[in-house]
Amino acid sequence: MIAVPASRLPMRLSLAALAVAALGACQQRATPAVMEPSPIVPAPLALPTGSGCGPEIARTKAIVDSDVATGNLNKPVGDRFNADLAQAAGECAAGKSGEALHLLAAAKSRYGYR
Repeated sequence: MIAVPASRLPMRLSLAALAVAALGACQQRATPAVMEPSPIVPAPLALPTGSGCGPEIARTKAIVDSDVATGNLNKPVGDRFNADLAQAAGECAAGKSGEALHLLAAAKSRYGYR
């Protein structure tokens, strides 16, 4: 081992630290590959046709289900919306189309749909 005078020790340590830092800077680190999320492309939505409360409610339900599937609407909200649509569908099935359409309009308004 080589003896270093005490007055030169801080300078030697500084040079050693600089050399280690320089060598560390030369090493290339592999950057992790960034995975891009694949875009969700929903299948074309086939909406029920026809007039009256039944097809109107079915169209809205198809849109809500599609929005939940694509993440545009979270599942708990979609479940509440579908429960409201089920109530409207029950009124429609009972022959109360006015009440069914009123419930449908209220549900769409409540959840921000037109």
